[in-house]
Amino acid sequence: MKKLFTLAAIAGLALSVVAVSQPKSQKGKRFKVDAKESSFKWTGKKVIGEHWGYVKFKDGNLTVDDKKVTGGVFTIDMASISVQDMQGEYQQKLEVHLKSDDFFSTKKFVTSTLKIKSLTAIDGALAGSNNQNVVADLTVKGITKEINFPAQIIVTKDKVIAIAEFSIDRTLFDVKYTGMADNLIDNNFKVNVRLVAKK
Repeated sequence: MKKLFTLAAIAGLALSVVAVSQPKSQKGKRFKVDAKESSFKWTGKKVIGEHWGYVKFKDGNLTVDDKKVTGGVFTIDMASISVQDMQGEYQQKLEVHLKSDDFFSTKKFVTSTLKIKSLTAIDGALAGSNNQNVVADLTVKGITKEINFPAQIIVTKDKVIAIAEFSIDRTLFDVKYTGMADNLIDNNFKVNVRLVAKK
């Protein structure tokens, strides 16, 4: 059971993966995140099998200047961590354990954040004008680390859609379960994010 809880803990990290901030001096139009249309999926693997689930966006916005995203700010509700590959008692226990002090201490660390530092077009034959490399400061459990990941960002007159898939090293944010069981879990977990922001 501890192994199962440990793996699920990875989920929480995903939460973070999504919060972005911009300088006050930044120019452009503000697009507000639509939490209902946006999604944040996490997937964690262990020696045998995997678990997955979702966390919810709390709020946030993107700044757009000349049809390009220049920044934004997003927050994730850590208490919304859910497990979707199980049901009933095991699902509930895993979700409670993820929120406990063993892992993400959601009562103390209510949200996770990701602060964008830069966005640059990705070079290469397969890259289009919508493909961007994002460099950001990710904060989970009060620990901040710089990460970078590719994202497809589509900007229209009234909406911005950003799609990203990447991995995060949970150990960088002290997401570790005490004991040998931690060694059975992959340090990296995958996140799939679809962010929708509107005027």
